[in-house]
Amino acid sequence: MDLTYKDVADIIKIVDASSCDEVVVELAGSRIVVRRGGRGGDLPAASPSAPSVSQAPSAPAVAQSPAPTSGKREQARVSDGQHVVRSPMVGTFYQAPSPKDPPFVNVGSVVKVGDPLCIIEVMKLFTTVEADRAGKVVAIFPDNAQLVEFGQPLVAIEPV
Repeated sequence: MDLTYKDVADIIKIVDASSCDEVVVELAGSRIVVRRGGRGGDLPAASPSAPSVSQAPSAPAVAQSPAPTSGKREQARVSDGQHVVRSPMVGTFYQAPSPKDPPFVNVGSVVKVGDPLCIIEVMKLFTTVEADRAGKVVAIFPDNAQLVEFGQPLVAIEPV
């Protein structure tokens, strides 16, 4: 699958709209790295705060850094024994499969392993985030249709 100019522009917009510092996309022997702040190899950035893009031959997977946390907001709403489900990617958080459908879960919902919690949308591709623990939903962190980052807390589940 080849990336089009529009695909790359959409990736840059997602990075620019988030506080994410870097996104790496590897497809069909190509590797595209989008970095905030103009640290992109041979390509100069348009401005100091604009993301830069560099392309290099595909390389083995790079280890990911620890997931960021949302700080005070997460600490205020999560207590000991609760499990936090985090975003597997940068994208848009949706609580329901469509605007007219009810949310997958609400605070107080009881879930089992594999139950859908939300959807993350990236460039018209939708990924369902499922519960990896059984329990009661005690917090939903992002607002519906909010941009979320990799590793950002989505839902807190308390064992029942």
